[in-house]
Amino acid sequence: MLFKNTFLFTLILLLSQTIFAQIDTTKIPKNWHTLDLQTNGYFGVSLDKAYDLVKNKKTKTVIVAVIDSGIDTAQTDLQGILWVNQKEIAGNGKDDDKNGYVDDIHGWNFLGAKNGAQIITETSEEVRMYPIWEQKYAQAQNQKSNPKEFKKYLKLKALRDTTVNRAGRELQSLKPFSSGLLASSYFIYRDLKIDTAKGFTLTDIQDFNFKNDTTKRAKSFWVSILSRDPSANSVTVINEVKEYGEKLQRDVNPDLEIRKRIMGDNWEQNSNKFYGNNILKSNNASHGTAVAGLIGANRNNNYGIKGIANDVKIMALRAVPDGDEYDKDIANAIIYAVNNGAKIINMSFGKKISPQKKWVDAAFKYAAKKNVLLVQAAGNEGESLDSIAKFPNDIFEDGSSIDAANVINVGASSAKKDEHLAADFSNYSKTDVDIFAPGAQVTSISLNKEFLTANGTSFASPITAGVAALVLSYYPKLTAAQLKNVLLKSAVKADGLQVLKPGKAEEKVPFSGLSKTGGIVNAYEALKMASTLP
Repeated sequence: MLFKNTFLFTLILLLSQTIFAQIDTTKIPKNWHTLDLQTNGYFGVSLDKAYDLVKNKKTKTVIVAVIDSGIDTAQTDLQGILWVNQKEIAGNGKDDDKNGYVDDIHGWNFLGAKNGAQIITETSEEVRMYPIWEQKYAQAQNQKSNPKEFKKYLKLKALRDTTVNRAGRELQSLKPFSSGLLASSYFIYRDLKIDTAKGFTLTDIQDFNFKNDTTKRAKSFWVSILSRDPSANSVTVINEVKEYGEKLQRDVNPDLEIRKRIMGDNWEQNSNKFYGNNILKSNNASHGTAVAGLIGANRNNNYGIKGIANDVKIMALRAVPDGDEYDKDIANAIIYAVNNGAKIINMSFGKKISPQKKWVDAAFKYAAKKNVLLVQAAGNEGESLDSIAKFPNDIFEDGSSIDAANVINVGASSAKKDEHLAADFSNYSKTDVDIFAPGAQVTSISLNKEFLTANGTSFASPITAGVAALVLSYYPKLTAAQLKNVLLKSAVKADGLQVLKPGKAEEKVPFSGLSKTGGIVNAYEALKMASTLP
């Protein structure tokens, strides 16, 4: 999952005691990612200028598949935006269009069982795979018989150990932090005389004159947290800290039987692609809903946010649990999307190893053959992809391609053209990251008519996918390769700008060296360039 929630990001900063530059969210418009640098002073995608450029031009609807954690199909901002399988009759329990999926009206859930049960949580892939490989190489003769495979095992073990040790350290730090949240909130609840179930907001405490010294210290602590998202409250913070602790525990607890128990499915075999169910909303579907909203939330309903593209249909494909996705599900989701008319696929997820990479490679190649653009998030480790592996990617195992013409890898940028332009959590690479897009403190829709503001290349990717869909809707004859070329060549540069290197508190580097283009995706410039093509 490539998405940093505001409070989890805050928590990680506090636990690590690392000082990262933070944007003052109280002064940033919630739609900053759509704004224009010259007109508004925010390094967005110049969306209003883009629509002014094509205001009298007709469009053709573009289907964009969102492979993610699921989508709240009842969200107000997605009404009329969701893809509808016109060949399927809703609720009749039959596969009317004979595509292998029953009642797939808005898409498909590859993490569900026929009885309606769903996989919500999973562990990291390196933790999941380690017991299998450990057993395989337990005997010395196996090490000697296949040294190449044994080398892979050692790499897997190192990744697993890193994950387990990091989770252990964070859990140890989390306990006193969690206790501190509960204890400090008690004094504020007491002095404010408010219901603990309701919680308090930044507004409730910021100007309140607490007389007790302990409560004053508690106020200072909570102001530092809530100021990162003034719309939040103490209850959401405490709950998310608790959930984060539970996630850390899951990350180091491999349960290879969970999929078999819930779905009756073997993740190591891919002979049957027709598994799952049509339930697209889940407890962790906030991520996918937010991603879908950035791409195409209704622009004309005076509600919520305005999506990037004005003539799209969102196809929902649930394949990403709270944890690492399975290669099998990603491969089959891509194939489903292609076979059902998607021209752009957004993939805001990623992991460190890919045991069945050949299946995903085949799906990437199938998308390329069918002229479908794949847009994916670069990841949130704040590291160079030259030194760490991230999957999926377009470096295929058979060596047939090292730079797919239909794949765009996206890093995350911040709101201002200054030393913080490269988001401090974003991965980067002059060879493996194509472009940057807004991804820090971006606001979108969430579950149950709610909204969220968060950080992540998970947001930069759908903003780029939305721009791609916008361009394709006005210029539908563009191939996937041409569309990628338009987005990359029209990227707005920040010539000469030195920025803080992601993951580093003090080191500065040229922004131009953090991606292939050295620029940020721009809807206006992309449409202008597309208009010049024959």
